[in-house]
Amino acid sequence: MTKDRPAEDGAPAASLVFLSGAGKIGALIEAFDWSRTPLGPLATWPGYLKTTVAVLLRSPVPIVTLWGEEGIMIYNERYSAFAGDRHPHLLGSRVREGWPEVADFNDHVMQVGLAGGTLAYRDQELTLERNGAPEPVWMNLDYSPVIDDAGRPAGVISIVVETTAKVRAERYLSGERERLQRMFEQAPGFMAMLTGPQHVFELVNPAYMRLIGQRQVLGHTAREVLPEISGQELGDRFDAIYASGEAFSANSLPVLLQRQPHAAPERRYVDVVYQPVRGGDGTIIGIFVQGTDVTDRVLAEQALEASENTFRTLAQAMPNQVWAAPADGRLDWFNARAYEYCGATHATLAGQGWQNRIHPEDVAQATRRWAQATRDGTPYENEMRIRRADGAFRWHLSRAFAVRDEHGIIVRWIGTNTDIENQKAVTETLSRHNETLEHQVATRTADRDRIWRLSTDVMLVAEFDGTIVTVNPAWTHLLGWTEAELLGRPFIALVHPDDRDAALAELTALSRGARTLRFENRYQRKDGGYSTLSWAAVPDAQRLHAVGRDVTADRAAAAALRRTEAALYQSQKMETIGKLTGGVAHDFNNLLQVISGNLQLLAFDVKGQPQAEQRVSNALAGVKRGAKLASHLLAFGRRQALEPKSLKIGRLVSGMEDMLRRSLGETIEIEMVIPAGLWSTLVDPAHVENAILNLSINARDAMDGVGRLTIEVGNAYLDHEYARDHAELKPGQYVLLAVTDTGSGMPADVIAQAFEPFFSTKPEGKGTGLGLSMVYGFVKQSGGHVAIYSEPGHGTTVRIYLPRTLQDEDRVEPVDALPVVGGVETILMAEDDAAVRATVMDMLTGLGYRVLKANDASSALAIIDSGAPIDLLFTDVVMPGPLRSPELARKARERLPDLAVLFTSGYTENAIVHGGRLDPGVELLGKPYTREALARKIRHVMANRKQRLQQPATPAAQAPSAPDSPHANAPSERNADRSADRSAS
Repeated sequence: MTKDRPAEDGAPAASLVFLSGAGKIGALIEAFDWSRTPLGPLATWPGYLKTTVAVLLRSPVPIVTLWGEEGIMIYNERYSAFAGDRHPHLLGSRVREGWPEVADFNDHVMQVGLAGGTLAYRDQELTLERNGAPEPVWMNLDYSPVIDDAGRPAGVISIVVETTAKVRAERYLSGERERLQRMFEQAPGFMAMLTGPQHVFELVNPAYMRLIGQRQVLGHTAREVLPEISGQELGDRFDAIYASGEAFSANSLPVLLQRQPHAAPERRYVDVVYQPVRGGDGTIIGIFVQGTDVTDRVLAEQALEASENTFRTLAQAMPNQVWAAPADGRLDWFNARAYEYCGATHATLAGQGWQNRIHPEDVAQATRRWAQATRDGTPYENEMRIRRADGAFRWHLSRAFAVRDEHGIIVRWIGTNTDIENQKAVTETLSRHNETLEHQVATRTADRDRIWRLSTDVMLVAEFDGTIVTVNPAWTHLLGWTEAELLGRPFIALVHPDDRDAALAELTALSRGARTLRFENRYQRKDGGYSTLSWAAVPDAQRLHAVGRDVTADRAAAAALRRTEAALYQSQKMETIGKLTGGVAHDFNNLLQVISGNLQLLAFDVKGQPQAEQRVSNALAGVKRGAKLASHLLAFGRRQALEPKSLKIGRLVSGMEDMLRRSLGETIEIEMVIPAGLWSTLVDPAHVENAILNLSINARDAMDGVGRLTIEVGNAYLDHEYARDHAELKPGQYVLLAVTDTGSGMPADVIAQAFEPFFSTKPEGKGTGLGLSMVYGFVKQSGGHVAIYSEPGHGTTVRIYLPRTLQDEDRVEPVDALPVVGGVETILMAEDDAAVRATVMDMLTGLGYRVLKANDASSALAIIDSGAPIDLLFTDVVMPGPLRSPELARKARERLPDLAVLFTSGYTENAIVHGGRLDPGVELLGKPYTREALARKIRHVMANRKQRLQQPATPAAQAPSAPDSPHANAPSERNADRSADRSAS
């Protein structure tokens, strides 16, 4: 085409007829100075060009034509909307300059089109700058050559249909299906979907396969897969449910299943629901099966029933009288021997009726001992006379033992009555004979004297008022007292003050005729300490005779065992919660990141729309609460990533005063006690601040908004005696942080549960119950100790002990103080979650960065190996694939020594966190994060990179390890200090 080609009829006005009725875009074409382009003035345009333009201007779809080698752009009204704020500047421009970000793509289009070829793309992804910022778009593109009068290609015509909304919707739906599939497969109960009247298996989860055994299931009918259930209720229900549309459910339903090939059918029990599934027109299209394998529970119930039947059979077969009672001690069952002996019915013996069969002289003792046994849970033993059916009384030895559940709680008593009338008669006869034989008396006296002298148990004889008459030599060996120091002295004076009331009660009981008493108390040694003695005391007509055995070591061993069991239980509970919260946090924080990121991007789109802005703000507040919930769960489970610094707690507390006053209100008086000479401690400053804020808010609520809050810091030493009562605590030097309020206080049962997650005494909706559990988890993860001191009506003090460190104090400069700015560097983002990846890419490109993306560590390393210039590696910690993120960072640093690395994660596992602390030199941005936090953290990491590049090179022999190594960047002096801390604590 040429600029000086004359118009077809020589009349310029007539040459513009093809623009008539073309609206605004036609007016723009008419007003444009085309003489500055290779097309020349409008009047000189050839007929094929005008015809083509006339057609595209009247087309309802977006069309653009690209003329000549330079691709001069002429387009219609629909394409101008697609061009965004580039219109009308694109009109008459060269396509490679008009769309510079896809210049290479358009260059290929021009080459193919001007060569006479065609191109077609479906859902083609391109990144275009249409409204001031890069954005990914998807389009259907069709390119064809425009032929001039000589039959040669003069340009390219393109039909552009944007499919971005469709592609995003399809990807979203694909992700939803994948999530639902994962939930289906991970369900603890068995599930299956059967379709059609033949009941063809369409879906089954792993739990269903475990129930029926590994078989070929999908695509086969129920009769083919499970032929053995034909004739059983579980199999015969399918046809009826499909025909009637009525659901079926059953509990503990027995079914015979051949779970192994060539094996005999196995009986299983299931709780099952068959639910008919209807199509869009309401007709039955299948049956959904859901249930739980309860075989173990049913077998356990059957075993319990069999055990009870066995007990009753044995009890009936025994020659003794057997009886039973619930935990309250009211007898409710007797065997046939008991009814036969007493000649009574169940109604006359049950409850307290048995007392009417006891000799009047024995009733009081029998009742008292039975009441004591049921109250204390101790074995019952008593000799008493029981009336026979003919009215005669015979001596019986009555014994009972408690039956306890797995928690040690008494659920039942089992007792027996054994006839000892004959043994009693023999014993009394022998006793009378022995009393008449003088030599036997002398022998007995000699034996008693030997036992008195040689026994390792302490023995004493005392008056009924407690005055010591005589003691054996064991008192000197065991307690250090001589006989001269004890004679004439009341033995109650040596009893520990806390045990004296109980000892006096036992002494009173003996003086009133009790036959034998067994009890324990603490006795003072001559050196001032105490030993625990287990006493057996028997009175005679004039005095008390008592034998005491030293059980101090036994009680200490039992207490140590209880502490060990409690520590093991706590450890197992923390491990379970850690695994649960870790798995929840990873997926939950990824989900929150997607929601948060898109809401932050949406905030820019709705700016100036107050109602929409408020809704976005409310949604972001909900995301923040969800993130805080996940953070608190990780804190209690000791799974959070700590960044400890050596700091003075006093400075940190002083710096929080203004914030606390604003948070708590003017009606709360705040007092801070911060002495000089405080030690340093190695903790995460942000978590310390969070702990203080949580404790202060709890204190405010306990004081109903009015009172005095005291925050005190100081140095403390926890000794071995205190550490013995707290299994995880090591004795040594600690920094104390105490928060005290004048509130309502807490009873002992509330204190015992205060650190449990989700436990709260606040009204519904006033708290999550995670504040104190977060404090507990953080302190324990930091190697410290936390304790609560409180009484109802006297306020509460929470004391936190953090291990002392000898390291120099670190300067803590919060990243939040940095400005929110972007940059022009190139960032390689490695993220396996597609939704997170897309959202964060929008945030990064919106900050001005050039972004390269990878869906796993191996893909990211391939991009690095391609030679692309990269300034920062921004990678998720937990990603699928054989190559882990820390290994990716190490290999990337080997290839690009100046590369900056920033990790991100909702849960780090043990990849970059060891011993509960972030590895030295590692930078981490926790999910979910805001656009501002992302911007600040990247500038912080890039500033550290710049500072590192400006430092003089380190000799190879002294170069530190890569910062992503678990033990890198740790000087020997610091390691020595940490070792000293551990030994001190």
